[in-house]
Amino acid sequence: MIALSWKNRRAYWQLMRMDKPIGIYLLLWPTVWALLLSANGLPQWHITLVFILGVVLMRSAGCVINDYADRHVDGAVTRTKHRPLASGQATEKEAKQLFGLLVLLSFLLVLSLNWQTIALSLVAVALASLYPFMKRYTHLPQVVLGLAFSWSMPMAAMAILGSIPYWIWLLYAANVCWTVAYDTQYAMVDRKDDLKVGIKSTAILFGKYDLIVIAALQALTVVLLAAVFDILELNMLAYLGLNVAAVLFALQHVKTRGREEAKCFAAFLNNHWVGLAVACGIVAALLPN
Repeated sequence: MIALSWKNRRAYWQLMRMDKPIGIYLLLWPTVWALLLSANGLPQWHITLVFILGVVLMRSAGCVINDYADRHVDGAVTRTKHRPLASGQATEKEAKQLFGLLVLLSFLLVLSLNWQTIALSLVAVALASLYPFMKRYTHLPQVVLGLAFSWSMPMAAMAILGSIPYWIWLLYAANVCWTVAYDTQYAMVDRKDDLKVGIKSTAILFGKYDLIVIAALQALTVVLLAAVFDILELNMLAYLGLNVAAVLFALQHVKTRGREEAKCFAAFLNNHWVGLAVACGIVAALLPN
């Protein structure tokens, strides 16, 4: 029996976190990097459209399954106690059906691409489904999130090139490092509440070394991206965008040195501009002379 109701659309909108699009941006920018670099310029319009819509749908699906996994603990966390499942605005059945619908729509989109990309999309669904439950068993759920948020990169290469060049895995590693860094900033906001309810995170694992590890991961992100740019022989405009990203990382470090929750969250949000800066650099480098 279908539980979804049009009358509850506002709760579904919030459950998909469409009112807070930062997650879409953080998933979109690395996807754009991979699309541009794989096509050595602008990719075919229908491939671009499939990946952009796929980003929105899969990020939404990830938020729904995350809230379903956290439905019994979100009410005890200050930042999440008003989410639809925790507050009773939506039911568990509605969440499961909404997740299924979003994944189905994503899969229908991928069916317009080659069979290899379709096969890779199954890994994307598995990673998106697995991530929310990892915080019960490991202090490294941010790593699983990084693996999930980066999987669009080999998919983009396969859709455009029909294969996955080795440099894509360097790009993949760069994005995993970046994701772990910014999601640790995000987890620092909830660290006190997470300790109370038994949620695990890298913010808890790293403890007093959190800012050092974040800085190291950000530095590794820059180094790996520079290596990809070197392999692909991009011009200095790509490195200019990367330098802007590095400056933004430094400013984030200054902002979070007191570990104040509001400033950690602001630093997390700032990563949207990091992704945009790298994307702009790549676009500028690939523009015809």
